Amino acid sequence: MKRIRQTVKTENPVLQTPQRSKKLKTCFYGSAFDKSHLQTLMDWGTLPLHVVLHIFQFLPLVDRARASSVCRRWNEVFHIPDLWRKFEFELNQPATSYLKSTHPDLIQQIIKKHADHLQYVSFKVDSSTESAEAACDILSQLVNCSIKTLGLISTAKPSFMNVSKAHFASALTVVFVNSKSLSSIRIDDTPVDDPSLKVLVANNSDTLKLLKMSSCPHVSPAGILCVADQCHGLRELALNYYILSDELLLALSSEKHVNLEHLRIDVVSENPGQTEFHTIKKQSWDALVKHSPKVNIVMYFFLYEEEFDAFFREETPVTHLYFGRAVSKAMLGRIGMNCPRLIELVVCANGLQPLDDELICIAERCKNLTAMGLGECEVTCRGFIEFVKMCGGRLTELSIMEEVLIPDNDYNLDQIHSEVSKHLGRLWFPDMMPTW
Repeated sequence: MKRIRQTVKTENPVLQTPQRSKKLKTCFYGSAFDKSHLQTLMDWGTLPLHVVLHIFQFLPLVDRARASSVCRRWNEVFHIPDLWRKFEFELNQPATSYLKSTHPDLIQQIIKKHADHLQYVSFKVDSSTESAEAACDILSQLVNCSIKTLGLISTAKPSFMNVSKAHFASALTVVFVNSKSLSSIRIDDTPVDDPSLKVLVANNSDTLKLLKMSSCPHVSPAGILCVADQCHGLRELALNYYILSDELLLALSSEKHVNLEHLRIDVVSENPGQTEFHTIKKQSWDALVKHSPKVNIVMYFFLYEEEFDAFFREETPVTHLYFGRAVSKAMLGRIGMNCPRLIELVVCANGLQPLDDELICIAERCKNLTAMGLGECEVTCRGFIEFVKMCGGRLTELSIMEEVLIPDNDYNLDQIHSEVSKHLGRLWFPDMMPTW
């Protein structure tokens, strides 16, 4: 604009007008915001500490460290204790992960300066044994911490399962002994064992509320029973079916125990065709529901068809069911007859026999059902319409692949979406792929 102003003659009033108006505009803003005030608005270093702190909490450790070098004020925020109450260590090896790992020097700096501030800690590791061992080494150094939440997350197997049981137990014991206020622990797919759980109970029985430990092969029914017997404040529990027992359910139903809110059970076949699953008595399930009437009981099944014989022979108070492999028509029929509390059902595969009768039975007897997902199954259009009609608007989630639906004499695929939408009270279309 300066070059234009130099070449234009002052006699030309038309060309002078924009310059005059721009000058007036500049003067207007100049009157509202003086130069020093504009500089203040644009100075990131003057942001309130609580705002910078909130931003820093979303940054990975490396970015936090870099940001702390911007100015003295940001460096002060980097050392505020509140910033280090919650932290996730990322440990990855270049050969097994494309993700960057937290730098060892920064980890040592955190442990040295902020160990006594850490309260909510998680370790995210890749599949390598080296990363899992590095996580155990860090755990062993958290002597002066009062951790409330601990999470060990494997982004891929085997990770922690390749660490020696002695090394893992030793590292975990350091945290269990020194924290004394643990309320939430997520240690799925780890070599935790019964002695480690006893140490946990001895030091944190009054505060523990959540324990997730699916796929922990070194834990026995006696080990998890010890937790239920002593940790009366436990509200959420996730475990494998092989350590679920009548005694455990009765312990969770004792008068001393608070109401359980969430129980997740993973039913996995370790040796396909060779595993015999035990049966939980109806009286034990009834005791749990009587004590905790609002408990969500979630079961994930990864079995083969011939391995389902022990399940749902009697009434079972399960609320959420997920079948990751093929499940027989007979099994789905038993679910309709014996799962009156069912809220959500997902079937990834069934076979080539239509499930009309089974779905209608489920709709008729499972009055709380609000979510359904069907993958590689078959249902006639008429049977599906009847199922939806019986459930009505209470079906808030309905995910059915288009290939599941078999046209019949009453409905074809072009008609079914409008008919289902009418009964649901909202627009609905079949899915092109599973959404669960």
